[in-house]
Amino acid sequence: MTKPYILVLYYSRNGATAQLAQQIARGVEHVDGMEARLRTVAPVSTVCEATESAVPDQGAPYVSLDDLRHCSGLALGSPTRFGNMAAPLKYFLDTTAALWLAGDLIDKPACVFTSTSSMHGGQETTLVSMMLPLLHHGMMLLGIPYSEPALNNTQTGGTPYGVSHVTGVNGDLPLSADEISLAKSLGKRLANAALKISSGH
Repeated sequence: MTKPYILVLYYSRNGATAQLAQQIARGVEHVDGMEARLRTVAPVSTVCEATESAVPDQGAPYVSLDDLRHCSGLALGSPTRFGNMAAPLKYFLDTTAALWLAGDLIDKPACVFTSTSSMHGGQETTLVSMMLPLLHHGMMLLGIPYSEPALNNTQTGGTPYGVSHVTGVNGDLPLSADEISLAKSLGKRLANAALKISSGH
């Protein structure tokens, strides 16, 4: 029998969202009885069906529907694209109708995360855009409570809707201490919620 896991699923073009995903996964791994499973999605083409290798050249493996079907919880991440999730992530979510029909994700906890180049570059609307399909799947959404000190003190990313990272105009700003703290806290909260739900508490 496989160990229960949180699926940390993201799309990352330049690596910033992937860095957040790794910190969320570290938070998940702090919870006994739960592991993190990092997965990504392939890019899509605007002019034709894109063909990608079955395994990415680097980073996390591509996600499968079974990764999502069997997870105990989901952390979903995307960079901002004009205040919305990136097309590759939306493309994958559009293929999950069979899971919706079967109710496979009902009552599982979920959270969302994002990265943007500027402080007010659409972080919160992007987070909300990722919440919508999860609500349709019947998932239970978790944010970040203000009991987390970094949420009150951050001068970079971080919202009650989910963790975020400000990359800077050139995309080269590292994760701040507050962003790392919030990402780990959110991963830990998600894993703990998944354990409580699975045990019936």
